[in-house]
Amino acid sequence: MGKHKLQPDNWVSHYADYLFNYAVSRVSDAEIAKDLVQETFFAGLNSAKNYKGDAAERTWLISILKRKVVDHYRKINSKKGKAEVRMNYKSDPDSEGDWLEEQVADPFSKDGDYVLENEELGLAIQDCITKLPQKQALVFKLKTIQGMSTEDVCNELSINPSNLWVMIHRARVTLMGCLNDNWF
Repeated sequence: MGKHKLQPDNWVSHYADYLFNYAVSRVSDAEIAKDLVQETFFAGLNSAKNYKGDAAERTWLISILKRKVVDHYRKINSKKGKAEVRMNYKSDPDSEGDWLEEQVADPFSKDGDYVLENEELGLAIQDCITKLPQKQALVFKLKTIQGMSTEDVCNELSINPSNLWVMIHRARVTLMGCLNDNWF
């Protein structure tokens, strides 16, 4: 069991604004963003038994919300849903890392046709991660996949926050290039 615990009674007061700001920046509609945050809280309650405590509570909730955003785009545009989500991210180089993070292991939602593609894509991402310089790969895994805090990663690897963000950015750019060559 990890060191983090869920405290659903505090979710609204601690995380609602943060999750709302995240959602509204991706769906550009306050009402839809509010709905997605509520769905995130419900999904969090429903999958609380799957929470292992490895990631911080906020990190865990944001990963659920990311899936809700993707599902929203799939619902409003079912045939082109996946392509739309990819296009939205690919047209904005700053958000490529967000798209990437959404594709890395998602234990919360494994429905139908998504499973095979997610597994294949997950393997493609893992393969691309192995091609990164060792320290970059480690920073990317700790911060992005395991959800460690910036402070913890910096302390563990004896680097400063600006080094951390440069490494994450370079890792994302390299990984997107690798995925473009090998997956899309």
